[in-house]
Amino acid sequence: QVQLVESGGGLVQAGGSLRLSCAASGRTFSSYAMAWFRQAPGKEREFVARINRSGSNTDYADSVKGRFTISRDNAKNTVYLQMSSLKSEDAAVYSCAARAGSSSRDPVNYNYWGQGTQVTVSS
Repeated sequence: QVQLVESGGGLVQAGGSLRLSCAASGRTFSSYAMAWFRQAPGKEREFVARINRSGSNTDYADSVKGRFTISRDNAKNTVYLQMSSLKSEDAAVYSCAARAGSSSRDPVNYNYWGQGTQVTVSS
């Protein structure tokens, strides 16, 4: 069992930056691939970024590539999402997710989810 708790969301102006954190507890964090997803009101959940167990490989949705960076610190059992040049369309509830083995872009492949953190972007 893995418990995930996100933090770092909030209100930011367009063009600004935020860093989201996802702290994990439970079984060995380094055994889990991690990902960030987001869901805006009235829209389906969408993939944002993923990272493999060691942190050596990352992958991003085209909509955030070059603006967002996913990273992890296995010693701190935490995965991060650094977001910069934020746009109004980035506003959503951001959730981290974990799965044993390799990472995936498909949310159905993730076994564990955090409660989510709200990101609001003002124009």
